[in-house]
Amino acid sequence: MSGDTTTRPHAPFTAFGRAARELGMKRSEFELAVDLGRIRTVPDEGGGGRRVPRTELDRLRDAPGFPEALRRSVEAVGTAEGAAVMEVAPTRFTRLARLGLVVPVRFYLNRYRAVVWLYLAEELRQFAADEDNAPLLTGRTPRALRQQVAEGLDLRPRNWRGRRLGFLLRQADGPWQRAAAVASLLDAAHIAEIVQDPYDRSHLNRFRPGPPARGAPGSPAARLVEKIATADAPDEIDWLRADLLQALDEARAHQPAPRPSPKPQPLPEPKPQAHAVGCIPVPPRPTADPRPTLNEHPTSDAHPTANPRSSDRHRPRRRMSGLLGRLRRRST
Repeated sequence: MSGDTTTRPHAPFTAFGRAARELGMKRSEFELAVDLGRIRTVPDEGGGGRRVPRTELDRLRDAPGFPEALRRSVEAVGTAEGAAVMEVAPTRFTRLARLGLVVPVRFYLNRYRAVVWLYLAEELRQFAADEDNAPLLTGRTPRALRQQVAEGLDLRPRNWRGRRLGFLLRQADGPWQRAAAVASLLDAAHIAEIVQDPYDRSHLNRFRPGPPARGAPGSPAARLVEKIATADAPDEIDWLRADLLQALDEARAHQPAPRPSPKPQPLPEPKPQAHAVGCIPVPPRPTADPRPTLNEHPTSDAHPTANPRSSDRHRPRRRMSGLLGRLRRRST
């Protein structure tokens, strides 16, 4: 009975779902905290994703202000809430976001497939508290900035991609994973042009993270998310291509991509030996066969070395002499 009532010790690592419950966080809050580096994770040795060490959970629970301080650090708000945090109108907040002055940390699609951007409330408070940003929060926006917005400038997707790349690189466990993180922001055509070796490309795609899951694959929502997650500006593409080339060189130097083992080559046939000039080649020794063939006759026991056909050599001459004798007798 004592063995049944003994409390088993906790496993040294915990899955994301259980870790979020133990920390009193929503799953979205927990994942954002992992992306931001607020919660340390380690790769699962069994290949089942990433895990949270128990020591990390103990550290977070012992931190001052837990759990409110941790949840406050990952609070994400939309446009209306963000404008209220910065005490500006929603239109001004949207203008600042399109100009890239505030950077989104998440996005999702509503039921109308409209993109809803989310921002860290903590960063918005810091932006509003900076005195250098006061002219952007009050008064008239500079004409040059208003002109850029009127021409269609919107840096929110690009800034989100840059932030997402930072998240992926923080969780990369090796050179190939870092190269795959950079490749995740490029389309397949650019990757095929840069990584021309098929084995390198296949190995890179093993670690390449896909875009955030939104809808069924191939659906309009999934295509829209993929478009947002793929670099489109020429200078951004050039920057990512250069980073991918450098990351690939480091990955190949660290560990080349696996390749199939070469097939063993057949051994060459032995060439006939050339005989020296003036030498008579030795004929191959015939194999012993006690049975006579059709063209062979057994030798006589009395004369083992005699040739039975030796007497046939004189038969044509004897016949000719007899014929000449008969002709002479007739002529006489």
